[in-house]
Amino acid sequence: MELSIIDFKLPAAKPEYKSMLANIQEKAPAIAQASSNFYKSHSQMMSVTLDVTAITPIRSIKHSLAEIEKTKAALQEGYFRMKKNEVKLKKIERKIKQEDDFLERELLEIKRDELIAKAESSRGYVEGAIRKLNFFTNQYDSLMEKLGKDTLTEEDYEREEIKYHIMTCMKQALNAARSRNGMIDEGNLIYLFDLGINAAQAQAEVFAYLQWENETIKSGQAPDHAATVNWLEACAKKWENCPTDFASSRGFQIMDKTSLTNTPLLKDASNAA
Repeated sequence: MELSIIDFKLPAAKPEYKSMLANIQEKAPAIAQASSNFYKSHSQMMSVTLDVTAITPIRSIKHSLAEIEKTKAALQEGYFRMKKNEVKLKKIERKIKQEDDFLERELLEIKRDELIAKAESSRGYVEGAIRKLNFFTNQYDSLMEKLGKDTLTEEDYEREEIKYHIMTCMKQALNAARSRNGMIDEGNLIYLFDLGINAAQAQAEVFAYLQWENETIKSGQAPDHAATVNWLEACAKKWENCPTDFASSRGFQIMDKTSLTNTPLLKDASNAA
């Protein structure tokens, strides 16, 4: 919004405000251009590290698709709001031409300028949402490429859930143990029980991994993040049958294929209108 739209009534005793406004007006185009970079809630880096934190690819796809749907809904809402404002603006313009009372006409012109200002602000956020939607669409394509798949089914999603929950539980258990002298916290002990994993085994794995890290550091090397992920993968592989066995012992089927949809999730599904 340009400041010239607003009729500032500046006190004659304070001429310094005129120079301030002139300075703001001069810098306004550059500031507007810079601001256009930030009309989105989070950066791309934050989106794929701190927002979508799922540790397995299909779960990451699920979260990415959720972001796509949420952004699409916001875009639709913003689009229809802008279209309504365009109609309101046309109606106000018509009233301005028909109004004989100059004061009423002045009030209508103020309403018109207010709508124009709001439209300019809304446009920035709509453009930011489009960039976010395009970003997550590309992330979806990248994740599918990493999986080496063109389609995903609900069964694919259900099968990965065991791996996801074991890795997530052990990730949390390891991080909690770092601040608890190597001991897993109560919340993740309950999580382990619900997954059918013996807590003593899990505690032994955490102790062993932390010991390996300490020995690596003492030898002058630095354990990297990839080593932790590999350890989590190994834990998931070791206990992959535990959730199924525990569910079966309670009379549950961990997967009922008759209750799954056969509709595949196509690689380009996120681009569908």
